[in-house]
Amino acid sequence: MTTLTALTYRDAGVDIVAGDALVDRIKPLAKRTMRPEVLGSIGGFGALFELTGKYKEPVLVSGTDGVGTKLKLAFQLNKHDTVGQDLVAMSVNDILVQGAEPLFFLDYFACGKLDVDTAADVVGGIARGCELSGCALIGGETAEMPGMYPAGEYDLAGFAVGGVEKAEIITGKTIAAGDIVLGLASSGAHSNGYSLIRKVIELTQPNLDADFHGRSLRDVVMEPTRIYVKPLLALMKAHAGMVKGMAHITGGGLLENVPRVLPEGLTAELRSDAWQMPPLFQWLQGAGNIAANEMYRTFNCGIGMVVVVAKENAATAAEHLRAAGETVFELGHIRASAGGEAPTVVC
Repeated sequence: MTTLTALTYRDAGVDIVAGDALVDRIKPLAKRTMRPEVLGSIGGFGALFELTGKYKEPVLVSGTDGVGTKLKLAFQLNKHDTVGQDLVAMSVNDILVQGAEPLFFLDYFACGKLDVDTAADVVGGIARGCELSGCALIGGETAEMPGMYPAGEYDLAGFAVGGVEKAEIITGKTIAAGDIVLGLASSGAHSNGYSLIRKVIELTQPNLDADFHGRSLRDVVMEPTRIYVKPLLALMKAHAGMVKGMAHITGGGLLENVPRVLPEGLTAELRSDAWQMPPLFQWLQGAGNIAANEMYRTFNCGIGMVVVVAKENAATAAEHLRAAGETVFELGHIRASAGGEAPTVVC
């Protein structure tokens, strides 16, 4: 019988020392995101958040998401400092559409072998996203699982919890024919459609470091997802009831996300000349020979969030959002649909 030398967890591929080093790197990042409702600190078995006195009839709104195959580009380009913001944005923008203020966020980072520098870059982006959305990075999990992931790769998931007064939940049920559809500019492709983006890059082999409208294509495709939380919460606070519905333009693009907030019997008619498709999407469409309808149902095409308001409130809402730093377009209007007609983008 063979006698084994004394084994350690590190021999099996799990480095506890590296994990402890990462926690030490994370703590000051998380501290910058703290809110007064947070009880305790990073490192406990559970995270505590106090709601007392904040709401009369509190409703918790939760969301979870990942970053998708944009991570493959992060691995390929060795660029890890933006995907953390993507992770936060996908969840906080989702719960925002129901009128919720993001309160806290938790992340899950899984890898085969922990690289402390890479993980710290990722968590730094998560902390940045939490700061931009005003929510606390209250905890998370780092899982080192030898043999589960190829060398240099990892996976991410995020979980956001927000709160809203029960009477102020945005459901879209008051949307009516004649209402105006406003679009808030995206910062790029955000975190959707990257399987197609990667396919275009694979087939065309562009120089990712070459000048692309004043930046490198590398930086343009990795631009983090815009977070719309603070400007829209401020609009809803300043003008209660003005926002009738919102749609976060993620997977499915404009054509599949806008219907999610519309009552039965209504559709949205959007004008393609209401905004100019940004250079990234123009390049993707041309280089990939992608049909217009496929573009609108795959990518955000330059519109990251849609806001529906009454016609008489459109100018006020747009002015308020522009003052907060958003680029706003009047995309079109709501009208009666004919037998479940889907939203359209018309010339």
